Amino acid sequence: MERRTLLARPRLTGRRDFLRAAVALGAGAVWVPPGTSRASPPVDSAALRAQRMAWAGVRLKLGQDTLFLDPLTDPTVWGDALKDPLIPLDVSGGNRFVLVTHRHSDHFDRLAVRQVLGDTGTLVCSPDMATLAAAAGFRVRPAPLYEPLLLNDFTVTAVPAADGYGDPQVSWVVSGGGRRIIHCGDTLWHGAWWHIGRQFGPFDAAFLPINGARFGWRKPASEMHAVLTPEQAVAAAVVLGAKLLVPIHYGVVSTEDYQEVPGVEALLLATARKRKVDVELARPGEWLTWQARS
Repeated sequence: MERRTLLARPRLTGRRDFLRAAVALGAGAVWVPPGTSRASPPVDSAALRAQRMAWAGVRLKLGQDTLFLDPLTDPTVWGDALKDPLIPLDVSGGNRFVLVTHRHSDHFDRLAVRQVLGDTGTLVCSPDMATLAAAAGFRVRPAPLYEPLLLNDFTVTAVPAADGYGDPQVSWVVSGGGRRIIHCGDTLWHGAWWHIGRQFGPFDAAFLPINGARFGWRKPASEMHAVLTPEQAVAAAVVLGAKLLVPIHYGVVSTEDYQEVPGVEALLLATARKRKVDVELARPGEWLTWQARS
Protein backbone atom coordinates (compact mmCIF):
# COMPACT_ATOMS: atom_id res chain seq x y z
CA MET A 1 0.00 0.00 0.00
CA GLU A 2 1.41 3.37 -1.03
CA ARG A 3 2.23 5.59 1.90
CA ARG A 4 1.31 9.24 1.51
CA THR A 5 2.34 12.20 3.59
CA LEU A 6 -0.33 14.78 4.25
CA LEU A 7 0.95 18.36 4.38
CA ALA A 8 -0.85 20.40 7.00
CA ARG A 9 -1.72 24.02 6.20
CA PRO A 10 0.35 26.47 8.24
CA ARG A 11 -1.51 27.75 11.26
CA LEU A 12 -1.42 31.49 11.90
CA THR A 13 -0.90 31.98 15.60
CA GLY A 14 -2.33 35.44 15.94
CA ARG A 15 -3.42 38.72 14.36
CA ARG A 16 0.16 39.85 13.78
CA ASP A 17 1.02 36.64 11.91
CA PHE A 18 -2.06 37.05 9.73
CA LEU A 19 -1.19 40.65 8.87
CA ARG A 20 2.41 39.79 8.06
CA ALA A 21 1.26 36.94 5.84
CA ALA A 22 -1.28 39.02 3.94
CA VAL A 23 1.09 41.89 3.30
CA ALA A 24 3.97 39.59 2.39
CA LEU A 25 1.83 37.87 -0.19
CA GLY A 26 0.86 41.23 -1.65
CA ALA A 27 4.53 42.16 -1.95
CA GLY A 28 5.23 38.99 -3.91
CA ALA A 29 6.78 37.06 -1.03
CA VAL A 30 5.95 33.59 0.20
CA TRP A 31 4.93 33.25 3.84
CA VAL A 32 6.36 30.31 5.68
CA PRO A 33 5.79 29.46 9.34
CA PRO A 34 8.70 29.85 11.78
CA GLY A 35 11.17 26.98 11.77
CA THR A 36 10.69 25.93 8.16
CA SER A 37 12.98 26.54 5.22
CA ARG A 38 12.18 29.26 2.69
CA ALA A 39 11.94 28.45 -0.99
CA SER A 40 13.21 30.90 -3.58
CA PRO A 41 10.72 33.78 -3.97
CA PRO A 42 8.78 33.94 -7.22
CA VAL A 43 9.98 36.33 -9.89
CA ASP A 44 7.44 39.10 -10.51
CA SER A 45 6.58 39.84 -14.09
CA ALA A 46 5.90 43.47 -13.23
CA ALA A 47 7.65 45.65 -10.64
CA LEU A 48 5.86 48.33 -8.67
CA ARG A 49 6.58 51.80 -10.04
CA ALA A 50 5.90 55.05 -8.18
CA GLN A 51 5.47 58.60 -9.45
CA ARG A 52 5.26 61.64 -7.23
CA MET A 53 2.34 63.92 -8.11
CA ALA A 54 1.46 67.41 -6.86
CA TRP A 55 1.33 68.14 -3.11
CA ALA A 56 0.73 64.79 -1.35
CA GLY A 57 -0.24 62.81 -4.43
CA VAL A 58 1.41 59.57 -5.55
CA ARG A 59 0.70 57.34 -8.55
CA LEU A 60 1.55 53.61 -8.41
CA LYS A 61 1.73 51.42 -11.50
CA LEU A 62 1.70 47.63 -11.43
CA GLY A 63 1.36 46.00 -14.82
CA GLN A 64 -1.66 47.61 -16.48
CA ASP A 65 -3.29 48.68 -13.20
CA THR A 66 -3.00 52.16 -11.68
CA LEU A 67 -3.48 53.23 -8.07
CA PHE A 68 -3.48 56.86 -6.95
CA LEU A 69 -3.06 58.12 -3.39
CA ASP A 70 -4.48 61.59 -2.60
CA PRO A 71 -4.40 62.86 -6.22
CA LEU A 72 -4.78 66.63 -6.66
CA THR A 73 -5.58 68.49 -9.89
CA ASP A 74 -8.13 71.14 -8.82
CA PRO A 75 -6.30 74.49 -9.13
CA THR A 76 -8.79 76.21 -6.82
CA VAL A 77 -7.76 74.16 -3.76
CA TRP A 78 -4.51 76.07 -3.14
CA GLY A 79 -4.59 78.67 -5.90
CA ASP A 80 -1.29 80.48 -6.44
CA ALA A 81 -0.01 79.43 -3.00
CA LEU A 82 1.02 75.97 -4.26
CA LYS A 83 4.09 76.11 -6.46
CA ASP A 84 3.93 72.44 -7.51
CA PRO A 85 2.81 71.87 -11.11
CA LEU A 86 -0.49 69.98 -11.20
CA ILE A 87 0.46 66.77 -12.98
CA PRO A 88 -2.10 65.43 -15.51
CA LEU A 89 -3.87 62.25 -14.40
CA ASP A 90 -3.67 60.41 -17.70
CA VAL A 91 -4.87 56.85 -17.19
CA SER A 92 -5.38 54.37 -20.02
CA GLY A 93 -6.23 50.69 -19.81
CA GLY A 94 -6.14 48.41 -16.80
CA ASN A 95 -8.00 48.77 -13.53
CA ARG A 96 -8.12 52.04 -11.60
CA PHE A 97 -8.06 52.62 -7.87
CA VAL A 98 -7.84 55.68 -5.63
CA LEU A 99 -6.88 55.63 -1.96
CA VAL A 100 -7.72 58.72 0.10
CA THR A 101 -6.19 59.45 3.50
CA HIS A 102 -8.91 61.85 4.70
CA ARG A 103 -11.71 64.14 3.59
CA HIS A 104 -9.91 67.52 3.32
CA SER A 105 -10.09 68.94 -0.19
CA ASP A 106 -6.31 68.94 -0.77
CA HIS A 107 -6.37 65.16 -0.24
CA PHE A 108 -9.90 64.25 -1.35
CA ASP A 109 -10.05 66.21 -4.60
CA ARG A 110 -13.32 65.04 -6.10
CA LEU A 111 -12.46 66.30 -9.57
CA ALA A 112 -9.23 64.30 -9.59
CA VAL A 113 -10.87 61.18 -8.17
CA ARG A 114 -13.64 61.29 -10.76
CA GLN A 115 -11.15 61.78 -13.58
CA VAL A 116 -9.10 58.78 -12.47
CA LEU A 117 -11.93 56.37 -11.71
CA GLY A 118 -14.33 57.07 -14.54
CA ASP A 119 -17.40 54.85 -14.24
CA THR A 120 -15.69 51.62 -13.22
CA GLY A 121 -12.87 52.44 -10.80
CA THR A 122 -12.96 52.01 -7.04
CA LEU A 123 -12.36 54.57 -4.28
CA VAL A 124 -10.95 53.04 -1.10
CA CYS A 125 -11.20 55.02 2.13
CA SER A 126 -11.77 54.65 5.85
CA PRO A 127 -15.29 53.78 7.04
CA ASP A 128 -15.50 57.27 8.56
CA MET A 129 -15.62 58.91 5.14
CA ALA A 130 -17.23 56.11 3.12
CA THR A 131 -20.73 57.61 3.40
CA LEU A 132 -19.49 61.01 2.25
CA ALA A 133 -17.67 59.48 -0.72
CA ALA A 134 -20.64 57.31 -1.71
CA ALA A 135 -22.97 60.32 -1.54
CA ALA A 136 -20.64 62.07 -4.00
CA GLY A 137 -21.38 59.26 -6.47
CA PHE A 138 -18.25 57.17 -6.14
CA ARG A 139 -18.01 53.40 -6.07
CA VAL A 140 -16.61 52.97 -2.56
CA ARG A 141 -14.85 50.19 -0.71
CA PRO A 142 -14.39 50.89 3.03
CA ALA A 143 -11.12 49.78 4.61
CA PRO A 144 -11.16 49.23 8.39
CA LEU A 145 -7.83 49.67 10.15
CA TYR A 146 -5.34 46.81 9.86
CA GLU A 147 -7.52 44.74 7.49
CA PRO A 148 -5.68 44.00 4.20
CA LEU A 149 -7.69 44.41 1.00
CA LEU A 150 -6.79 42.87 -2.34
CA LEU A 151 -7.11 45.19 -5.34
CA ASN A 152 -6.03 42.84 -8.12
CA ASP A 153 -2.26 42.53 -7.58
CA PHE A 154 -2.14 45.37 -5.05
CA THR A 155 -2.58 44.67 -1.35
CA VAL A 156 -3.63 47.77 0.61
CA THR A 157 -4.02 48.24 4.34
CA ALA A 158 -5.23 51.27 6.27
CA VAL A 159 -3.12 52.05 9.34
CA PRO A 160 -3.41 54.77 12.00
CA ALA A 161 -2.65 58.44 11.43
CA ALA A 162 -3.41 61.64 13.34
CA ASP A 163 -4.99 64.72 11.79
CA GLY A 164 -4.13 68.28 12.81
CA TYR A 165 -7.81 69.17 13.08
CA GLY A 166 -8.78 65.97 14.86
CA ASP A 167 -10.69 64.68 11.81
CA PRO A 168 -10.45 60.96 10.94
CA GLN A 169 -7.36 60.13 8.91
CA VAL A 170 -5.44 57.01 7.90
CA SER A 171 -2.12 56.19 6.28
CA TRP A 172 -1.85 53.51 3.59
CA VAL A 173 0.43 50.51 3.30
CA VAL A 174 0.55 49.31 -0.31
CA SER A 175 2.33 46.16 -1.49
CA GLY A 176 2.78 44.60 -4.89
CA GLY A 177 5.35 43.78 -7.52
CA GLY A 178 7.94 42.86 -4.92
CA ARG A 179 7.83 46.24 -3.16
CA ARG A 180 6.06 47.78 -0.17
CA ILE A 181 5.44 51.48 0.47
CA ILE A 182 3.64 53.58 3.06
CA HIS A 183 1.89 56.86 2.27
CA CYS A 184 1.12 59.14 5.21
CA GLY A 185 -1.05 61.98 3.87
CA ASP A 186 -0.52 64.94 6.19
CA THR A 187 -0.32 63.13 9.50
CA LEU A 188 1.37 64.56 12.57
CA TRP A 189 3.50 62.56 15.01
CA HIS A 190 1.62 59.80 16.86
CA GLY A 191 2.31 56.70 18.90
CA ALA A 192 1.38 54.03 16.34
CA TRP A 193 4.60 54.26 14.31
CA TRP A 194 6.14 51.38 16.24
CA HIS A 195 3.09 49.13 15.73
CA ILE A 196 3.10 49.88 11.99
CA GLY A 197 6.83 49.29 11.70
CA ARG A 198 6.70 45.96 13.54
CA GLN A 199 3.68 44.63 11.66
CA PHE A 200 4.42 45.87 8.13
CA GLY A 201 8.03 47.07 7.90
CA PRO A 202 10.54 47.34 6.49
CA PHE A 203 9.35 49.57 3.65
CA ASP A 204 11.03 50.18 0.33
CA ALA A 205 9.82 53.79 0.50
CA ALA A 206 7.93 55.97 2.97
CA PHE A 207 6.08 58.97 1.50
CA LEU A 208 6.03 61.34 4.46
CA PRO A 209 4.77 64.94 4.86
CA ILE A 210 7.47 67.32 6.02
CA ASN A 211 6.20 70.92 6.08
CA GLY A 212 5.39 71.08 9.81
CA ALA A 213 2.44 73.38 9.12
CA ARG A 214 1.05 75.65 11.81
CA PHE A 215 -2.61 76.61 11.35
CA GLY A 216 -4.13 79.93 12.26
CA TRP A 217 -7.61 79.21 10.98
CA ARG A 218 -8.78 77.57 14.21
CA LYS A 219 -9.04 79.96 17.14
CA PRO A 220 -7.38 80.29 19.51
CA ALA A 221 -4.29 79.35 17.50
CA SER A 222 -2.13 76.66 19.11
CA GLU A 223 1.23 77.51 17.50
CA MET A 224 1.86 73.74 17.44
CA HIS A 225 2.97 71.82 14.35
CA ALA A 226 -0.09 70.07 12.88
CA VAL A 227 1.92 68.10 10.28
CA LEU A 228 5.19 66.19 10.58
CA THR A 229 8.26 68.42 10.67
CA PRO A 230 11.40 67.38 8.76
CA GLU A 231 12.93 66.05 11.99
CA GLN A 232 9.77 64.09 12.82
CA ALA A 233 9.57 62.67 9.30
CA VAL A 234 13.13 61.33 9.63
CA ALA A 235 12.26 59.85 13.03
CA ALA A 236 9.18 58.19 11.52
CA ALA A 237 11.29 56.73 8.71
CA VAL A 238 13.70 55.27 11.29
CA VAL A 239 10.92 53.71 13.36
CA LEU A 240 9.13 52.36 10.27
CA GLY A 241 12.29 50.76 8.92
CA ALA A 242 12.02 52.70 5.65
CA LYS A 243 14.85 52.12 3.18
CA LEU A 244 14.00 55.41 1.52
CA LEU A 245 12.22 58.59 2.68
CA VAL A 246 10.34 60.46 -0.07
CA PRO A 247 9.10 63.86 1.16
CA ILE A 248 5.61 65.05 0.20
CA HIS A 249 3.17 67.76 1.33
CA TYR A 250 5.33 70.87 1.22
CA GLY A 251 5.91 73.86 -1.03
CA VAL A 252 3.05 76.20 -0.15
CA VAL A 253 3.78 79.90 0.25
CA SER A 254 3.34 80.67 3.93
CA THR A 255 0.65 83.11 5.01
CA GLU A 256 -0.46 84.40 8.37
CA ASP A 257 -2.88 81.48 8.73
CA TYR A 258 -0.72 78.70 7.23
CA GLN A 259 2.99 78.61 7.98
CA GLU A 260 5.46 76.00 6.77
CA VAL A 261 8.80 75.33 8.40
CA PRO A 262 11.33 77.46 6.48
CA GLY A 263 13.91 75.61 4.40
CA VAL A 264 12.21 72.23 4.78
CA GLU A 265 14.29 70.35 2.19
CA ALA A 266 17.64 71.49 3.60
CA LEU A 267 16.53 70.68 7.15
CA LEU A 268 15.26 67.26 6.06
CA LEU A 269 18.53 66.39 4.33
CA ALA A 270 20.66 67.58 7.24
CA THR A 271 18.62 65.57 9.74
CA ALA A 272 18.59 62.50 7.47
CA ARG A 273 22.39 62.57 7.17
CA LYS A 274 22.75 62.60 10.95
CA ARG A 275 20.46 59.59 11.33
CA LYS A 276 21.74 57.79 8.22
CA VAL A 277 18.36 57.84 6.45
CA ASP A 278 18.37 57.77 2.64
CA VAL A 279 16.22 60.40 0.91
CA GLU A 280 14.96 60.64 -2.66
CA LEU A 281 13.78 64.15 -3.54
CA ALA A 282 11.30 63.37 -6.31
CA ARG A 283 9.80 66.41 -8.00
CA PRO A 284 6.15 66.37 -9.10
CA GLY A 285 5.93 64.28 -12.24
CA GLU A 286 9.12 62.30 -11.59
CA TRP A 287 9.19 58.52 -11.19
CA LEU A 288 11.14 57.09 -8.28
CA THR A 289 14.51 55.55 -8.95
CA TRP A 290 14.23 53.68 -5.60
CA GLN A 291 17.73 54.95 -4.75
CA ALA A 292 18.99 57.73 -2.51
CA ARG A 293 19.03 60.98 -4.48
CA SER A 294 19.34 64.26 -2.64
